Amino acid sequence: MSYKLRTILTVTFAILSLLVTLTIGYIFSQKSAVAVETEIGHSLTGTASQTTDKLDRFMWARSGELELLGQMAALEDRFEPTDIQMLLDQLQNSFPSFSWVGFMDPKGKVLASTDGILRGEDLSERPVYQEGIKGKFIGDVHNAVLLANLLPNPTGEPLQFVDISFPLKYKNGEVAGVLAAHLSWEWAKEVEKGVLEPLKYREKDIELFIVSKREHTVLLGPDEWVGKPLKLSGMETAEINKTSWSIEKWADGKEYVTGLAYSQGHLDYPGLGWTVVVRQLKSTAFASVSDMLWFNVWAGLAVTVLFALIGWLVSRLISSPITRLTKVADQLRAGDQVQIPENKGIKEIEVLSRSLRGMLTALTNKDSELVFMQNLAHYDQLTGLPNRTALEVYLEESLETESTDHTLTFLYLDLDGFKSVNDTLGHQTGDVLLQKVAQRLMALSHDKGITVRLGGDEFLIVLRSIGANPKEEALAYANEIILSLNKPFIIEYERIHIGCSIGGAEYPTNSGNPSEIIRMADEALYESKRSGKNKMTFYVDLNKDQDEQDTQNK
Repeated sequence: MSYKLRTILTVTFAILSLLVTLTIGYIFSQKSAVAVETEIGHSLTGTASQTTDKLDRFMWARSGELELLGQMAALEDRFEPTDIQMLLDQLQNSFPSFSWVGFMDPKGKVLASTDGILRGEDLSERPVYQEGIKGKFIGDVHNAVLLANLLPNPTGEPLQFVDISFPLKYKNGEVAGVLAAHLSWEWAKEVEKGVLEPLKYREKDIELFIVSKREHTVLLGPDEWVGKPLKLSGMETAEINKTSWSIEKWADGKEYVTGLAYSQGHLDYPGLGWTVVVRQLKSTAFASVSDMLWFNVWAGLAVTVLFALIGWLVSRLISSPITRLTKVADQLRAGDQVQIPENKGIKEIEVLSRSLRGMLTALTNKDSELVFMQNLAHYDQLTGLPNRTALEVYLEESLETESTDHTLTFLYLDLDGFKSVNDTLGHQTGDVLLQKVAQRLMALSHDKGITVRLGGDEFLIVLRSIGANPKEEALAYANEIILSLNKPFIIEYERIHIGCSIGGAEYPTNSGNPSEIIRMADEALYESKRSGKNKMTFYVDLNKDQDEQDTQNK
């Protein structure tokens, strides 16, 4: 049985194009799917880490406030209930998160308390006294017992608290009593709302859980989960590595992309070992992956149809025009920049030559689009500044060619007062403010350096210096930044003032590891925050201050 050449070529082109398109599409789809899934997992893990950080910082702050109150009470080495009562009332008025604060004598009798609640009661059998008399104690979330009917409860839900207590001592070391506080667990719900609220506009089916270390009980989450145990395979990994993510099947039989972060405490607050779990339904999280797979299928079919048409046209080429086109094809395959010739006289050859020219143009345009998309992935969509990906590429190229007489100075920036702008004027104004800050930073940018937005109101600037005093150059540049950002911003006819705290570290002076340098600059930044804000601190200065303090202590 014989077939027409037109039929053979048409079928052959169609089959080959389908196989090639499906093979390449499958490979790229798999790689893209893995990348997207990993990005989603890391995003959920980042949300969980953000939540643990907020929880730990809140607990650290409240613990410090209570300790400060204890120090104020011990200034004159006498602990009069009336004096302490005044301090307790002031603390509760300033920080409503303290539902109850009390002072007990060494035997556990309440001598002073906020609103007079439990005054005169014996709390010697309660953990808040028994643990607090031994030393500083921070207890995990628990239901109210004595306070259930004494404190206002407009929601009608069971009251829950976190305990803080520690002994107060005379200067001779004798225990004068125990200072104790119950923190309302409602603040954790505000943290949850603050984390999930921004996500609901761009993500769906995201839920957050706070799980205790003891018995893995859900302390905060969907109503049907609160008070119930939650055990996931990724919890042990998160406790070891501090964060993890996985795809797990939950009790309802559905699969969820699950991000976990383990509480690490903050400064002298050790943390209570809470695990924050953020989950998203797998079908929702990976919807973009499914869309991408279907796009590849339809694209493959379209390419198949196109090449079948080309096969039908090629079957008409019999003589010299085929030879000329073959030579041009060989030149294109070799990488030469040539034009496909127009063949006159034979209609079918003319159509084929025009089709091949159009295909070449389309492929060239596609390459340009791919280059554009690659560039887009290296820039922050809000401010237009380079992002973390661009920073990695910059450091990789810079460190490969860096000589010994060059110094890279890393400046870690954080805006002072930005949260207040967001809270009072709204996130849209905050976004515009970030864009204007980026414009001022770019106006001050140095040659061969890079200015990166890390996220939120945090930026990183890498300066490349050849001079003998790179630290002085960086300090002068940092002062220019502070002066520039201290100037008022006008947004929606509002006059907005913010500050800027900066931390710096040098490569390779402080470390040969870029990740370590960024961490050092971050530490120096927080020292700038602690010491008054709107200033510049170098990591080396931070170490000098610590060494001097250690020497004085000795």
